[in-house]
Amino acid sequence: MAAISDDQILALLEQPRTYERGFRLLMEKYQERLYWHIRRLVYEHEDANDVIQNCFIKVYRNIHKFERKSKLYTWLYRIAANEAITFLKKKQRQSTDVIDSEPGGLANSLRADNYFDGDEAQARLYRALEKLPEKQRLVFNMRYFEELSYKDISELLDTSVGALKASYHHAVKKIEAFFKAEL
Repeated sequence: MAAISDDQILALLEQPRTYERGFRLLMEKYQERLYWHIRRLVYEHEDANDVIQNCFIKVYRNIHKFERKSKLYTWLYRIAANEAITFLKKKQRQSTDVIDSEPGGLANSLRADNYFDGDEAQARLYRALEKLPEKQRLVFNMRYFEELSYKDISELLDTSVGALKASYHHAVKKIEAFFKAEL
């Protein structure tokens, strides 16, 4: 079966009788990419599943508001990023005993995660990432893991390319310093 285009999916979503099929196709096409984007932000599999479920609920309810001023994936990606950030803020507010405040908290929780199969270098990278401010971590994840262009990230986060380059540069320098300090 040939890959279905975004325009074909959107056409299905415009008709009440084909809406469900269009939404299933949208999920099949984008669920895995969005899951991994979210997973890199929230780290834990169960949390990523919760966030992606919320993301697709929001998409299901609001796809009619998509104005086609950007690519469909850009719109979905922005919703996923916002849902992940909202989840992290909510989790941070609710948590009185934060695992991340413990030395190596995230790395230790990842090692206990059955869905994480990373090696020590990945665990060290995640320890460094947990130290970054939220925006730097988000920009780093989008640029490094997702390999998005600064232009695409700029659209997603509604910020200037210059600010993104600065955030990425600062994130890289902090990660490098973290790795040097751990040696």
